[in-house]
Amino acid sequence: MSVIEQNHAQTLDLYVSGMSCQGCVRNVRKQLESLDEHVEVTGYPKEDRLVVITHLPLAQIEQAIHSAGYEYKGLNRAVNAEQIPTRTYHVTGMSCQGCVRNVRREVEALDEFAEVIGWPSDNQLIVTSTLSQDDIKKAVTEAGYQFQGESEPTKETAENVDNSKSVSDEFTEQSVEPDKKVKQLNDTPLQSESVQLSLSGITCAGCVNTIQQALDTVSGVDNAEVNFASRTAQISGSAALENLINAVTNAGYGAEVIEDPAEAQEKRAQKEQQEYQQKVRFSIAGLMVGVPLMLWGLLGGSMQVATMRDQLIWGAVGVISAMVMFYSGRHYYQSAWRAFKHRHSNMDTLIAMGTGAAWLYSMAVVFAPDWLPNNARHLYFEASTMILGLINLGQALEVRARGKTSAALKRLLDLRPQSATVIRNGHEQTIDIANIQIDDLIRVKSGEKLPVDGIVTEGASSINESMLTGEPVPIEKGEGDEVSAGTINGNGSLIYRATKVGGDTLLAQIITMVGKAQNSKPPISRLADQVSSVFVPSVMIISIVAALAWLNFGPSPVAVNMLVAAVSVLIIACPCALGLATPISTMIGVGKAAEYGGLIRNGDALQKASEITTIILDKTGTITEGKPVVTSVDNQHESETLIKSVVEGLEMGANHPLAQALLAYAQDHGEPKQTVEDFESVTGQGVKGVIGGVSYLLGNEALMQDHKIDLPQDAKHSVGSIVYLANSEHLVATFVIEDKIKSSAKTAIDYLHREGITVIMLTGDNDATAKAVAEAVGIDHYQANMRPQDKLDYVKALQNKSEVVGMMGDGINDAPALAQADVGFAMGNGTDVAMESADITLIGHDLANIAKVISISRATLNNIKQNLWGAFGYNSLGIPLAAGVLFPFTGWLLSPVVAGAAMSLSSITVVLNANRLRLFKPKQSSNYNAERDQ
Repeated sequence: MSVIEQNHAQTLDLYVSGMSCQGCVRNVRKQLESLDEHVEVTGYPKEDRLVVITHLPLAQIEQAIHSAGYEYKGLNRAVNAEQIPTRTYHVTGMSCQGCVRNVRREVEALDEFAEVIGWPSDNQLIVTSTLSQDDIKKAVTEAGYQFQGESEPTKETAENVDNSKSVSDEFTEQSVEPDKKVKQLNDTPLQSESVQLSLSGITCAGCVNTIQQALDTVSGVDNAEVNFASRTAQISGSAALENLINAVTNAGYGAEVIEDPAEAQEKRAQKEQQEYQQKVRFSIAGLMVGVPLMLWGLLGGSMQVATMRDQLIWGAVGVISAMVMFYSGRHYYQSAWRAFKHRHSNMDTLIAMGTGAAWLYSMAVVFAPDWLPNNARHLYFEASTMILGLINLGQALEVRARGKTSAALKRLLDLRPQSATVIRNGHEQTIDIANIQIDDLIRVKSGEKLPVDGIVTEGASSINESMLTGEPVPIEKGEGDEVSAGTINGNGSLIYRATKVGGDTLLAQIITMVGKAQNSKPPISRLADQVSSVFVPSVMIISIVAALAWLNFGPSPVAVNMLVAAVSVLIIACPCALGLATPISTMIGVGKAAEYGGLIRNGDALQKASEITTIILDKTGTITEGKPVVTSVDNQHESETLIKSVVEGLEMGANHPLAQALLAYAQDHGEPKQTVEDFESVTGQGVKGVIGGVSYLLGNEALMQDHKIDLPQDAKHSVGSIVYLANSEHLVATFVIEDKIKSSAKTAIDYLHREGITVIMLTGDNDATAKAVAEAVGIDHYQANMRPQDKLDYVKALQNKSEVVGMMGDGINDAPALAQADVGFAMGNGTDVAMESADITLIGHDLANIAKVISISRATLNNIKQNLWGAFGYNSLGIPLAAGVLFPFTGWLLSPVVAGAAMSLSSITVVLNANRLRLFKPKQSSNYNAERDQ
């Protein structure tokens, strides 16, 4: 809701009973939004409070609450929004909407009902709140920006407010249309949170489907993804944690919150080790009984009951088998019983039914042999015990292989040291890294890991950042340089000031992002999920149909053949292979990408990256180093001192690489800093403002053309970025800025070409510069003088031609195109907005990482397809064979023991095939020979 809309709305603090969680609040919000699309609703269920900002009369609000299923008790307090002052403040240092969000958090910490919007380009912040100016100043300062006092809104800002344009994203008003393909930069729902649960009791893909359905029914859940491989669930939305855990528990499984990824990883490793040892013991017990019984039969021993003596001997064997089944298979039977009580089924249901049926039939033969003809008195005790032994053995091997899938995440977690040496009050002390505070001074000795992010204040050393960026060459760091947690100090000693601690460090964000991505599902998994949801019931039906077919059409001994076919169908069916086919490969692929400096946001991005046909690259900071310098200045009419003074005033606080180059040139001009009035940032063109009563423009050719400034023709053909300085009447100066091309650019682009990917460069720079850079790195297609809207339109045009477009940029003007692209790539050193728009973030400065990530994503999707084909193929062939389709032609019927071995082998095969990805190494050098068959 805009500020103008608020000034005609009422804020109502309502007393509403019956709400128990944020899902209840969402129910009320939906009812109210059907009446007023601009309504704002904030709920506090524990306090029975609902705060509503709306134009609606109270009677309609009461009716909406009642329709949602809750009871309106009356007003707590009612105030008109006009009584809450809205003030405009001049704040410098903000460069994007990420900065505005930082300020908003500080203001809301003082007044939870405050409304904060901002225009960084105008250095303006609009606050609707009862807070005093001193409180606002404190909040702005705490956020790290400069509070200059109250001011009048600029004409442009006032127009933006009057037109009720979105202020949540600086770029929505320029280019982002309500197209379903456009990923909005700030689409997180109000009060939305993400929580990760560790799950227990999961045995197959059917369990995953059951938990998925249980979570989806919880009020307030926006999205839930259950991962079979990691035994976790990632849930986003406003649902109460207690409700989520209860939903899982009521479905027959266990759940607990994952608060510390490192601790969760350690617990998971311990559980997997315990599970492995337990499965091995169960397997040994089952095989110790099953193997001798099977050998007895193979070597000619009788497996039938003919005499009383046979009954006694085989009765004892049956009791021993039951004891082994209870020991080795108890967890299967318990899981099957829980599933039955909750009216669903899983893989354990099939195992329990298959082994149980074989044992019960055998015991019936022992105690009532006369009920069956002589040729039907065969015993299957060896089948029950052997099946359990083989399945436990297969699952033990699966657990061991599955544990390796999280190796990449474990390596990231291991980068964090446990303690650090801080300097407080002039004394050094060793403390736990959890106790490090911002602005603490930290000493790092040779060979030690850095505990948090910060800025070097003393000393110099080389820092090994390969664990984060994939770049093997150590980086020299000195005073004023930024350093990151998890990197390793070289031979020197450093003292640095902590700037980001805990979950705010780059390493912590990488760990969080990798963990979430590993638990997400690419679209290719949907078919497997759909099949898994009906797999077990379908197999049970097939088993019954097979038994009936043998009963009606099978040869003698009918009862034995019925049992063998039905049990074999139940045992050979393997939903685990389907359930593991996608998540195992996804976990390894995302982790492998992180090793090479690529942070993949989710499974959708992973799959789309593998399908890319066209890559669009920005020039500055992407193909070039992003560290341009002014190489020449053509002074038209004014003194160099004045030019430097004006440039410094206009570009002060800007963070674009070209602006930084101009600021470096403008230093030491000897004049006092100029005061800039009516400052405006024109995205994709430059800046303008009034200094000393004179209007100045500083930017590219497009900005000059918009203001009818004549430009010299020779400047347009310079090989370098051209920036013009003009006043309202004529050109003042022309700057030529050159930026070194990254050493990895040509190699990376050659690799992309070899992969059949079209590479296009879009830049706001002039044609001569664009052509020179394109030729230097081997790009055939480029477009110069591109504004943000032009880049966005270009991406849409390619998509209309059925191209799958990847876009890579690191600037604010790239954000709209990044959001529109099928896959948006951003450099980790780019702006907050570019990174928020991206599907994949590349840590470091190496352009080759984009080629590596695409290579890894393609290998991962190929691996997933292999797993899915294998899982579907195995079940499609195995189940009919177990049912006996070949018997009429060969006289051969599959043994339940062989079915059990095949079932175990199918899961192991999928896991081992997925683990091949761990050996994958993308290559993009001139002797290119990447392992494309992975």
